[in-house]
Amino acid sequence: MKLARRDILRLTASMAAMPVLSRFAAADEYPTRPVRLIVGFDAGAGPDVIARLIGEWLTRRLGQPFVVENRAGGAGNIATANVMRAAPDGYTLLHITVANAIHPRLSDGAWFPTEIAPIAAVVRSSFFLLVDPSSQARTIPDFIDYAKANPGKITVGSSSTGTAPYMSATLFRIMCGIDVLQVPYAGTPQAVTELLAGRVQAVFADPSCIEFIKAGKVRALGVTTSARQSVLPDVPSIGDFIPGYEASTWHGVGAPKQIAQAVVERLNSEINEGLRDPTIKAQFARIGCTVIGGSPMDFGKLIAEETAKWGQVIRAANIKPE
Repeated sequence: MKLARRDILRLTASMAAMPVLSRFAAADEYPTRPVRLIVGFDAGAGPDVIARLIGEWLTRRLGQPFVVENRAGGAGNIATANVMRAAPDGYTLLHITVANAIHPRLSDGAWFPTEIAPIAAVVRSSFFLLVDPSSQARTIPDFIDYAKANPGKITVGSSSTGTAPYMSATLFRIMCGIDVLQVPYAGTPQAVTELLAGRVQAVFADPSCIEFIKAGKVRALGVTTSARQSVLPDVPSIGDFIPGYEASTWHGVGAPKQIAQAVVERLNSEINEGLRDPTIKAQFARIGCTVIGGSPMDFGKLIAEETAKWGQVIRAANIKPE
């Protein structure tokens, strides 16, 4: 049987549309099984706490468990590589932090922008410059004066090289013109432990340190964001003493690059819905975070801007890939 040309064209068009329709149908049903949310930092660290809040919200909204898995190491690179190798079906997601914007400027992270699709920015959070309560430095100017009077003798801890707390400490050192030894640890919990043990004199720590501050176990001299945080309103901004200083991290969700756009849009919509929920916003505020939200394109723009900013700091500090 011969087909008319118009019949052939109509059949060809319908066949071409089938993969698209099937992808959208799959997105409408998504998820049908548990979803892994991979975090590149230890349990209890700031990214882990934030990822678990996101996972709890998505679990309630979408009816399948969003399970947080910690793949710590390499300033988030191990987790990112794990997600890159996963099937782009929406069942393996990446918790993205500013470390993913920093590492494209270091050789071992150059693949991130081309291999991970941004889904949604979630929150922005600050870091805190901590000292022991017995320290003579009670303010940011005190600390700077002490560091200048003792060049090379002060040790400042943070999470590992290339992470946002480490880069926040680096930016502080450069802008203050002080000579201190930066010591990277696996994460904020380990760095704070070293501060409590007296093995370092200061730490740049993520929001997982807030309870230590409230309990008086450490003293917060300043917060790295340009404004004070409502969770600790008595802690001044470092920028009040060092004009132009600002450092923060942000958290979001991404996936393997070839993920269906319909799945991206569904996840983005659900995450943004959560960020509008008063209870979720309050939970984030209690750990020093402010919500961001927005489209996948907005998140991609944020990543590009932060990559450029921290690239300048890396060059100024002459940080080499490990």
